[in-house]
Amino acid sequence: MGKSDSASTELSSPKLDFFDVFKDTTPGKPTTCLYFTQGCCTMMDQGDHMDTHTHGFPELNTKSFDLSKAQPQNFDYFLVLDLEGNIEILEFPVLLIDAKTLELVDFFHRFVRPRKLRKQRLEQNVEQHFGKFGINSIWHDTAIPFKDVIPQFEHWLAKHNLLTKEHFNKAAFITCGNWDIKTKIPDQCKVSRMELPPYFMEWINLKDIYLNFYGRRGTSMLAMMGQLQMPLVGNHHLGIDDATNITRILQRLIVDGSVLQITARRNSDNKVEFLFENRIR
Repeated sequence: MGKSDSASTELSSPKLDFFDVFKDTTPGKPTTCLYFTQGCCTMMDQGDHMDTHTHGFPELNTKSFDLSKAQPQNFDYFLVLDLEGNIEILEFPVLLIDAKTLELVDFFHRFVRPRKLRKQRLEQNVEQHFGKFGINSIWHDTAIPFKDVIPQFEHWLAKHNLLTKEHFNKAAFITCGNWDIKTKIPDQCKVSRMELPPYFMEWINLKDIYLNFYGRRGTSMLAMMGQLQMPLVGNHHLGIDDATNITRILQRLIVDGSVLQITARRNSDNKVEFLFENRIR
């Protein structure tokens, strides 16, 4: 496969109402409750907690979207995934997006407890990664082993009729780069002594879609957001927030008329084939 079927499109000047959806200059804006995103918030009846934390994803509001240029997609759903963790996976967030309406259907979020790291090294990694956000205590309260995350994720997929091969063809993973599914999930499966789940055999690298549609190189999430004049929401390198920002880029691509295609596929020999000739390397 060469370029995407969508013709290369220059970035147009954004319509104000489109970007107003993503802007919030209110001082002291509430932060997302990370107990809620993992399905374990016990304080939703407490006023102080509700005043300081959101329990949803208002940044993904689609009310102002003009879908007149949007094209039929090859999938019914997109699964936006953005892992965090260098040595082992520390965070596993996925947003389920309706490919037609671009609305958030559901989300899955777990903090992940490494299998091999010694206690001191684990504390250092968690503090370095999550301490700057002030959520390292939440990670320690909620993190579970990867071998427990995957069954819970599969239960969530099954709830949306996306687990069987027949139904999973209706959905595609969206990543910002190839690392998450090409490298990190297989590596973590080896460390956790698990078989690689069959639904991690192909994915869509949003960087390649962006390059082929707009004709411009977006080598990172922040680079694409900068070119699209999108302000960052949440905290960069907090996985659930990055997945939200990647979803906003996905929404913009579809609003502008892009048709998303699989960009990488793992074959039976566990080698990855990249399907776009013009891609971010």
